[in-house]
Amino acid sequence: MIAFESVSQVYRGGTVAVDDVSFTVPSRSTCVLLGSSGSGKTTLLRMVNRMVDPTGGRVLIDERDVRSLDAVRLRRSIGYVLQSGGLLPHRTVLDNVATVPVLDGVRRAEARRRAHELLELVGLDATAARRHPAQLSGGQQQRVGVARALANDPNILLMDEPFGAVDPIVRRELQAELRRLQADLGKTVLLVTHDVDEAFALADQVVLLRPGGTIAQQGAPADLLTRPAGPFVEQFVGLGDPARNLSVAEQDGVGLVVDGTGRILGRLAR
Repeated sequence: MIAFESVSQVYRGGTVAVDDVSFTVPSRSTCVLLGSSGSGKTTLLRMVNRMVDPTGGRVLIDERDVRSLDAVRLRRSIGYVLQSGGLLPHRTVLDNVATVPVLDGVRRAEARRRAHELLELVGLDATAARRHPAQLSGGQQQRVGVARALANDPNILLMDEPFGAVDPIVRRELQAELRRLQADLGKTVLLVTHDVDEAFALADQVVLLRPGGTIAQQGAPADLLTRPAGPFVEQFVGLGDPARNLSVAEQDGVGLVVDGTGRILGRLAR
C-alpha cells in the first residue's frame, strides 16, 4: 500500500508543484494520476521512490515513511517505467532487463535466465533478446522497459506516461498487455497520464489533479463520469463533448453504439 499524507512540494522561488495532497493506493490495485502539464502528477510519482522528497507531508509504503529508507535500495525494489523506455543503448535487450538484479547481487546467469522469462511474458520473442534498443520499434522498447521494471519482482510498479511515445494502435495493444500482466501478477501500480481514455481503461482508481497540484476528484472511473465534482472535472473528462455522449441504435437487429456526432463506435456484445 502507498499512502500520501498531506504531501506538498514547493520549489525555490515559491513555485508550488503539489499542494496538500492525500490519497491511498491499495495493494494490488492500479491508481492513475491524471492531469495536464503542471498538475504535479510526475512529482507525486517520483516521491514514492525518493527521486523527489516532499517539502511537506509524508509518503508511506506499507506504513513506513520512505524518507526513513535508503534511497538506492528503495529504488531498486520498485519497478519504474519511463515514457522513452530509458534503456541503455550500448547493452543488449537481455542485459538491459538483467541490469538491476545483477546490481543487487544476483548471478549473471540467473539474471539472464529470468530476463528471458520476462521478455516472453511481455510478448517479445527470443530473437529480441540479442538486439540493441535502437534495433527495436517504439512499442517493443516499451515492452522491454516493462520487463526491466519487473526484473526484481517488485511489489510496486511506477509508470510515467509509459505509452505516450507510441502510435495509437500500439498504445492500445500495450494498454491491453498491462491489463493482462496486472491480472496475472497483481502489482501495486501507480501510473501517470494526461489521457482520459487511457486512465479509464487502466485504473481501479483515478486521482484527477488540477494545475497547481491539488486534487479535483478521486475515485473509480465511473465515479468521475456519473458524479463529477464540479465543472473542472466535467470539462476534463469531456462530459460536454458529443463524442462521450453514447447511445444505442439498432440496425438489422444488431445494437450499435453511437456517439453524439452519429459516429458508430461498435456493437453491443451478444
